[in-house]
Amino acid sequence: MTWDGVPPGHTPVMLAEVMAALAPRQGEIIVDGTFGGGGYTRAILGAGATVIAVDRDPDAIARARAMAAEMPGLVVADGQFGELDRLAEASGHARVDGVVLDIGVSSYQLDEAARGFSFRFDGPLDMRMGAEGPTAADILNQADERDLAALFRIYGEERRAGALARAVVADRPFHTTAAFAGLCSRVIRASKDGIHPATRAFQALRIAVNDELAELARALCAAERILREGGRLVVVAFHSLEDRIVKRFLAARSRVEAGSRHMPVAVSAAPTFEPITRKVLAAGAEEAARNPRARSAKLRAARRTGAPPIAADLADLVPHVRLKGVL
Repeated sequence: MTWDGVPPGHTPVMLAEVMAALAPRQGEIIVDGTFGGGGYTRAILGAGATVIAVDRDPDAIARARAMAAEMPGLVVADGQFGELDRLAEASGHARVDGVVLDIGVSSYQLDEAARGFSFRFDGPLDMRMGAEGPTAADILNQADERDLAALFRIYGEERRAGALARAVVADRPFHTTAAFAGLCSRVIRASKDGIHPATRAFQALRIAVNDELAELARALCAAERILREGGRLVVVAFHSLEDRIVKRFLAARSRVEAGSRHMPVAVSAAPTFEPITRKVLAAGAEEAARNPRARSAKLRAARRTGAPPIAADLADLVPHVRLKGVL
């Protein structure tokens, strides 16, 4: 098995760049916090490392267990990647050599109509990556207009958030992806770049249903706690909200305040990461042309120092929308 092997029907984004930054070696322990289709995991196993594969999606866990039956060195951990340190410790590994995160929805989830992630297929408005909690339909049908407007504006960066929220309240209940996508098409003008009018609203709902931004922040802090000195953190994000959280986290954890001999600065905590990538990396033109999902991908990577982890303050990292009245 070579490191560039991938499972049928799955195309891992920026695989070469991820492997270069993660640099897995024989005998190392790597956490794949977002197993999904297993593309990164298969490549890491091919490099001789052991992989702890984390996912909360029951279908992804089933895929991981099937892969583990065929490939030694794969440990499957059913749970949220915001708890990847606890899940790794439960698997017998108090310290690991690498953590990789591919944030957002997987191609498997998008392509399955019954999951309700995509406006390309008609299905129930679900969008849950796990099996618990409110669905997208619950949020649309129960949240008040002000909260819906905030959700579409903050999580979807939708300019027509207020108008869309008013239309939702006037026309609900909604139960299918086709019905909600149709409303978005009536309220939001088609853009010149060909982005579907429902794109940002579906993104906003998915983030809210799965608490994705706070989960990302928790995962970054978990990686900081469990990575050994010299361990690598690699994150691939797909929209500005995710990438901004990663950028701010790594900037805060890598910063050393400089003083002068006239006015020395007392640093309250030593940096816990040092950059591997000095600037954000994007997919190459060839990959972006071949795989549309790669067009918006942004990769950041850093190496763990020997400093102790810093107490987390997620409020500074994550924009939050309150949804009153939702189950």
